[in-house]
Parts: sequence; C-alpha cells; structure tokens
Amino acid sequence: MSQQQSRFAGEKILITDDEEVILELSNLLLRKRGFEVLTAQNGERCLELVAEEEPALVLLDYMMPVMNGLDALRQIRQNYPDTYVIMFTGKGSEEIAVQLMKSGAADYIQKPFANQNLQDRIDSVLAIRQVEIQNRELLREREFLQREIEEWNRELEQRVLQKSRELENAHKEIIQAEKLAALGHISAGMAHEIRNPLNSINLFAQILSSVPELDDENRDYVYKITQEVERIDNILLQMLASSKGDGKKQNRIDLTQVIDKVLADYRVQIVAQKVEVDFSVDAQAPMIEADPLEIEQIFTNLIGNALFEMPVGGTLGVSLTSDAEKMLIRISDTGKGIAPENMSRIFDPFFTTKEKGTGFGLSVVLRIVNSCGGKISADSRPGEGASFLIELPLLPASAH
Repeated sequence: MSQQQSRFAGEKILITDDEEVILELSNLLLRKRGFEVLTAQNGERCLELVAEEEPALVLLDYMMPVMNGLDALRQIRQNYPDTYVIMFTGKGSEEIAVQLMKSGAADYIQKPFANQNLQDRIDSVLAIRQVEIQNRELLREREFLQREIEEWNRELEQRVLQKSRELENAHKEIIQAEKLAALGHISAGMAHEIRNPLNSINLFAQILSSVPELDDENRDYVYKITQEVERIDNILLQMLASSKGDGKKQNRIDLTQVIDKVLADYRVQIVAQKVEVDFSVDAQAPMIEADPLEIEQIFTNLIGNALFEMPVGGTLGVSLTSDAEKMLIRISDTGKGIAPENMSRIFDPFFTTKEKGTGFGLSVVLRIVNSCGGKISADSRPGEGASFLIELPLLPASAH
C-alpha cells in the first residue's frame, strides 16, 4: 500500500462527473493512493464544494447537465487560483481540449482513460501546482520585502534630511556665535578708540556753544554736532550689548509682568497706529531665571520691530506657553513680512532694512536668548507678517 501512495497523499481532489461509474472507480483509485476524495455530479455542485473545501485539484468532465465543464472551469480559475483542474473529454475532441487549456485547465484526459495515465497526470499537475504556488508565495514575499525596503529607504531619507537640517542649523549657530565673538572684539576696540575722540568733540562743541558772540544759526550747528556725537555713542553701546552681556546677577522673572511693562511703554504708539494686541498666557506660566533688564530688551526689540511693520494698523500677537522643560514665547505681526532672501541674515549684526536702523536689535535678542541657553527662530511669508518663536529652558522643579 505504501508503494501505491502518491507523494501528494493527503491533498483534496474533487471528482465531478455525471457518470456514476467514473465517480466510483476514480474515487476508489485515488483513495488507495492516499488522497482525500470529494465527488459531485454536476457543475453547480462542483462549484459549491470548491468554495467549501478548497481542493487542490478538480477532475472535471466537459459534458454535464445543468452547467457544462467549460463554464465551471472558468469560474474556478477566476475565483480559486490555487485549485487546479484536469478536464475529461471524449475522443475526437481535440479542438475542445485546446479551448479548455486556453481557459485555464492544467491538463486534459480523453475518455476512456487508463488508470496509470490518470495517476501520472494527477501527480504531474500537483507537482506543477506545488511549484507555482511556491513561486507565488516567493513573489508575494519579495513584494512585501520590496515594500519594507522602500519604507526603510523613505525613513532613512527622512532621518538623513532631519540630521542634515540639524547640522545646517548647528552650522548656522556656530557661524552666528563667531560673528558675535568677532563683533565683541571689534566693539571693545571701537569703544576705546572712538569714544575718547568723541568726548573731545563733545567737549569742544560745548565750549563753542558757550561763546557769547555765537549767532543762533551756528549755535544750532553746534547742537547738531552734540546730537550726532550722542548717536554715535549709542551705536557703540548697542554694539557692545549685542556681543556680550554685562554680567549682572540673574533673578527669577515673571515674563507676564515684563511683557505688560513693555506693552505699557509702547501704549501711545500702539494706540496711534491703531494696532490690536492679542496677548495670551498659560494660567500656570512658570517663572524663569535671567537678567531682568536683558529679558526686557528681548521684548522691547521684538515688539518695537513688530510695531514698525504695522504703521497703519494690524495685530500684534504675544503668547506664552510652557511644557515640563521649556517656556515658549511667540511674538508676531501682520506687517509686510520678511523677504525670503533676508531670512538667513536677520540676526546678523549691522544687517537692517530700515533706513535709519543700526542692525543690532535682533543680534542683541539672539545674544540674550543664547546666554539663557535658549533658541530663537523666525518664520515669515511676504505679505503675511512675521513670527518669532523663543524657547527658554525652565529651572528644574527642585529649584522652584
């Protein structure tokens, strides 16, 4: 018995034929070879059993009542691709056999057939089925792996892009720090070398202004000289402020109070320019530790810049939010925005788009934010205003 068993023993085979003798003989033969055998006497019952049992192979007669073998074959191949079909045909039906093969039959056997021929054909078709199903599984596995590889590639590209941005930002911060350091050296030298002659100019101007014979026109010229001297001195002070802090002791600061004070200082300008102020703050906004005067400078510069961009109305946005580690401060305006080509230069010392600007306001803000261990970034679209986001680290919970 073991020698008669097929190497595919255990597979389900459905025999569909309207001749009772064919069903009985085929059933007996296939069971001896170890197959699980199902039988049906027409095409409709065949399709029902294929749906229920999912056999590996169907032996299907071409000529049957109710539904012929060709229609049943087409439905099986369309709906159950893992079920293969061997067709039974009568002698002299070569043209029909060709049509059956084109419709998806794995093989055909002409009646009457020899038992050994049937066994060989069944084993051959089941071997082909095994290989093709394995190939389909391999293809599906390959497609799955390809999708995984594509997903990994996309994730890798995103990581590379993120790291590139981080490196670019770090490079910008290094360059900015180098600029501020260079400015510090320049400022210190200029403050020493320029302020001495400025003091002399200012002293001589005061002496001239006290001359009794000086007419009003010349006295006015002298006054203008002293004003320009004072302006140059203020520029020097701003250069020093943008490059380094003054080393004052840090205190715990309530940012809400600082912002209220700065907004009060600008109240007349805000009303005159018809600017609406949108100030929002977390109910439990924590305090930070910093130099109060320097923190005030941040808001003075940023709010002053925002108001400059809205001479005839707009909205000044100021918001304070926080999480467990940092305070987030956003200051925005609805002015004309920052030109894209200027975005990379706005924190540079000496850079300004104002006719009478010194170009130190934002570099001062950057220096103060950095000294607090924070970060500042800008976002703007031409015609849609500008927004500055500041992140300041909070004190550890134990230090509060």
